Amino acid sequence: MNSNDQTQLLQQAVQAALESRTPLNITGGGSKSFYGRLPAGEPLSVNRHRGIINYQPSELVMTARAGTQLTEIEHVLAEQNQMLAFEPPHFADSATLGGAIACGLSGARRPFAGSARDFVLGCKLINGKAEVLSFGGEVMKNVAGYDVSRLMAGAMGTLGVLLDISLKVLPRPATETTTCLELTVNKALSKMAELAMQSLPLSGLSYDGRLLYARLSGYEKAVTDALLKIGGDTGIASPAFWQDLNEQRHAFFQTDRNIWRLVVPPATPELAVAGDRLYDWGGGLCWLQSESPAPDVFSAAEQAQGHAVLFRAARPFRR
Repeated sequence: MNSNDQTQLLQQAVQAALESRTPLNITGGGSKSFYGRLPAGEPLSVNRHRGIINYQPSELVMTARAGTQLTEIEHVLAEQNQMLAFEPPHFADSATLGGAIACGLSGARRPFAGSARDFVLGCKLINGKAEVLSFGGEVMKNVAGYDVSRLMAGAMGTLGVLLDISLKVLPRPATETTTCLELTVNKALSKMAELAMQSLPLSGLSYDGRLLYARLSGYEKAVTDALLKIGGDTGIASPAFWQDLNEQRHAFFQTDRNIWRLVVPPATPELAVAGDRLYDWGGGLCWLQSESPAPDVFSAAEQAQGHAVLFRAARPFRR
């Protein structure tokens, strides 16, 4: 079945749901079904709406259907020494492009390269009236109309069913290395804020409660010069550290406690909430293992001018 037929089937399903006032639960690979509220509604799968539509390596642009697996996209990009610079987490091999954009999650490179939203150039979608609409385009500079395509990043499917997505891609860095410094939490938070303000080829700043991990990416001379400034030990971090962090295979995430995702201003002092912490994004993202009541976590994040999300609940959780 070709893509036009798939689009028509999805459109018909939305139209039928509209007429019967039936809520829909848009599904892809199911890799992030734990995220957010418990799924509800009639399943609407976009898995068969898949495939890369257009890829221009010289233009750093790719357009693919929402059901296309991230592994396929990243394999094609790797052949041209390119990448999705926002490092979307997979959580399973079944992860799709549509799910990555709908959840809007980004990896450790986010503060230095941009978030998932920053790389969306355009999209085609089915809205709540069962209309097929297109927004944006396939060029870097597109300023016509409202930037609806970027609103889809992190919308969790509430604004429509994603069909096609155009993304900006970037070349892989020539050199990449990670250096580690052993610091207390307050010193680590201050150090990450200090490093982020310098002209350094940073692509990751994380702290696990003992070690500060600084990833440097770019031309060899720039990385070498930055290592001389930062110091530390380049022999500690495992080659898989950043991928394990991104995919939550790091030991911190192997817990039966609630895992909260707190986004706060970098250099925010340690919040007054009981639990264990892992910092990413140079201190701007705090992963919290805690059994504290939800109001306490929300209040602490709000007082720090940030926000909190119960990312993974120890028990089924419904707001």
